[in-house]
Amino acid sequence: MAIGDGILEELSPQRSVALPPLEAALAWATEVPAAVLVAAEVAILLAGVVSRYVFNHPFVWTDELAETLFIWLAMLGSVIALRREEHMRLTTLVRRAAPGSRAFLESLAAVIVAIFLLEIVAPAQQYMAAQDAILTPALQMHDSWRVAALFAGAILMLAIAVLRLARRETWRQAVTALAVAGTVAVLLWVAKPALLAMGNANLVVFFVVIVAICVGIGVPIAFSFGVATLSYLTLTTSVPLSVVVGRMSEGMSGLVLLAVPLFVLLGLLMEMTGIARVMVDFLAALVGHIRGGLGYVLLGAMYLVSGISGSKAADMAAVAPVLFPEMRRRGTPPGELIAMLSSSGAMAETIPPSLVLIIIGSVTGTSIAALFTGGLLPAAIAALALVGVVFLRSRNDRTDLATRPSAKLIMKTFVIALPGLVLPFLIRAVVLGGVATATEVSTVGIAYAVIVGLVLYRRFDWRRVYPMLVETASLSGAILLIIGTATAMGWALTQSGFSQGLATTMAHVPGGHAGFLAISIVAFAVLGSVLEGIPAIVLFGPLLFPVARELGVNEVHYAIVVILAMGLGLFAPPFGVGFYAACAVGKVSPDESMGRIFPYLFALLLALIVVAAFPWLSVGFLHQPR
Repeated sequence: MAIGDGILEELSPQRSVALPPLEAALAWATEVPAAVLVAAEVAILLAGVVSRYVFNHPFVWTDELAETLFIWLAMLGSVIALRREEHMRLTTLVRRAAPGSRAFLESLAAVIVAIFLLEIVAPAQQYMAAQDAILTPALQMHDSWRVAALFAGAILMLAIAVLRLARRETWRQAVTALAVAGTVAVLLWVAKPALLAMGNANLVVFFVVIVAICVGIGVPIAFSFGVATLSYLTLTTSVPLSVVVGRMSEGMSGLVLLAVPLFVLLGLLMEMTGIARVMVDFLAALVGHIRGGLGYVLLGAMYLVSGISGSKAADMAAVAPVLFPEMRRRGTPPGELIAMLSSSGAMAETIPPSLVLIIIGSVTGTSIAALFTGGLLPAAIAALALVGVVFLRSRNDRTDLATRPSAKLIMKTFVIALPGLVLPFLIRAVVLGGVATATEVSTVGIAYAVIVGLVLYRRFDWRRVYPMLVETASLSGAILLIIGTATAMGWALTQSGFSQGLATTMAHVPGGHAGFLAISIVAFAVLGSVLEGIPAIVLFGPLLFPVARELGVNEVHYAIVVILAMGLGLFAPPFGVGFYAACAVGKVSPDESMGRIFPYLFALLLALIVVAAFPWLSVGFLHQPR
């Protein structure tokens, strides 16, 4: 998961004692509207592009309506993700606990989620009432209709959290978890004078200790950020908690973030229509017969399809089933397969239209079109570094099991794959040509994929459309709730003065901008390993990008370096959750893969150093002012 992979392994489901009809009603009440909203967003934005570019008569209301519906989509998606246990979280420690301890930690995590939601309901209602006086400019609609999504989402998620507690195998687990959470809350309240006396040092208690404990016991990252922020504001400030809801609304409402669900849907369409598979087939026909050829195919396939779906697990799942059986037949060890798959996922983080690029542009104000251009060559450098490792480690591979395809077959697979190969270049050309924004371009890609699937490949399963729309809403909701709570946390850190202190410290690190880049690489690699990329970007991007500009570091160059560093951490064991996602996709034990991945990670680190040392690799193809 760039972001959407959590540790991507759901904890084993508990024996259900809740009323099934109640859960079925919640599912129906959220999934159907969410699916309709995803389809509506595609139609609204595509209509905006067509009216503006084709008829030269733009609709003035499309962006406003899309933004209003977007926050409802985000919150309903968050509800679906909570019910399906698809919110991003770290479960490494929980999975290793004894069965009894594991059950308790699951109960405690559910209690913490419920506490956050209970705390946010009243502030959400207050914020909704405050926004009722504001009318939107084009549609003249009360803004309370938009922000009511936060109130409704909190109520629905609270109901699901309570149902989850009711599903515990024994009430003793739930009661014990409630007692522990209540005891901690009382201790923090009693310690309020001491916390106030600590000054900004109390930030460590709330935003390091509490966040670390919550993440460690399996609380979803979004809720861990939310609990820490509410606790900090309640115990050390007089700020009304409705401000938190306002910051969440601001973080989740940016129109550019609407690209998140739309690119997720585009990735799912590419898989369903066969676009991803025919691209892999062409690469396999081109170089699959040479020594290590399927390894090169895997890297090339991830370069082409990665970044579109919004989920690294989805990207890897689109490629691995096509290649792994033949690679195993040729004698490639299973652990080596996972090493290549993981490292290729890290390599592809900066390939447009990566959602990480879109989000970092959104939260830092960096041009997304420039990021799309700047990410291609650094990813190619990383890919070449991995090619070198594959070449060295495949010298003893058997080639007698591979059949060299004829030129006619290669040309045939190329012609078949051509519509799919065109798609990434079409997306980039539409953005750079000013036809559509980075948000709208996803609808152009969706329309293209639907046409290709229906007309050219004749592979379009209408029965899968509704599940795809629901899956889009769920994954998007999980991502966007993190952005919302991380935005609130970032605001709290800014108000405390921490951001100014951090900026001052980073601006005076030894070595000038080179030292700043080195520290940033280490910091974001660690954050990428523990938190995944999106939370780290939303929290620290707005703080560190101004420092980078002050030190003379180009913001596009800095963004690419940061993203590559986070990708390295995301797939680096023992904490990198992307590594475990690759193991799950390939159905290979992490123990079998862990020792084989480090040469690939070292190659990626060398590539990252090269990219950091030579800014031209990131900015050389940008349009420079005359």
